[in-house]
Amino acid sequence: MKANTVLDTIGSTPHIRMQRLFGAGHEVWIKSERSNPGGSIKDRIALSMVEAAERDGRLRSGGTIIEPTSGNTGVGLAMVAAVKGYRLVLVMPDSMSVERRRLMLAYGASFVLTPREQGMKGAIAKAQELIAATPGSWMPQQFDNPANIDVHVRTTAQEILADFPQGLDALITGVGTGGHITGCAQVLKAQWPQLKVFAVEPSASPVISGGKPSPHPIQASAPASCRPTCTPRCSTA
Repeated sequence: MKANTVLDTIGSTPHIRMQRLFGAGHEVWIKSERSNPGGSIKDRIALSMVEAAERDGRLRSGGTIIEPTSGNTGVGLAMVAAVKGYRLVLVMPDSMSVERRRLMLAYGASFVLTPREQGMKGAIAKAQELIAATPGSWMPQQFDNPANIDVHVRTTAQEILADFPQGLDALITGVGTGGHITGCAQVLKAQWPQLKVFAVEPSASPVISGGKPSPHPIQASAPASCRPTCTPRCSTA
């Protein structure tokens, strides 16, 4: 494979069978999204949202991207911005891991940290202030951006279909924005009506299953709220 930029290597991640955790009677596969160049599935949505904004004129050459993020989307956006030449400002609670911040900084991103007790709501409010004060800026708004779901419809779900033409019994995945599980479930359930889809969320913050958002130690998991564009029809665990 030859790639003009690192962005061309996003996606087409391998499925790897879990050999030791389950008995011989169970066939369990993981989709290794850590194989993306930025290290997570969020590379997909970062590129998709930026390219959609470029196409419709919301993001122009020399522009600034401002986004509240708890981590992996920030890494993906930092990588995309570095390749495409955009300035990137990431807003996040000061409780987010130093390791992620260092990685985003290495890509050239700058940070605005908000008090941890305000959570992501505080980061979102600050990002909106920065957008209003920064000419030529654009906010991806990953929780509400249709390009989030669309990239999983176009790529992730298609990769699963290609590797498992015989079908699957269940899809189990964590949930952050809900874009991944929503896009994949839409495509896969249409092809395999018997498929069961399970969303895994922290027991301390069971938002999808009807509870209230609460602090928990699993970074980048569990949405702040259920959004109408990213609400999967699935079971929760």
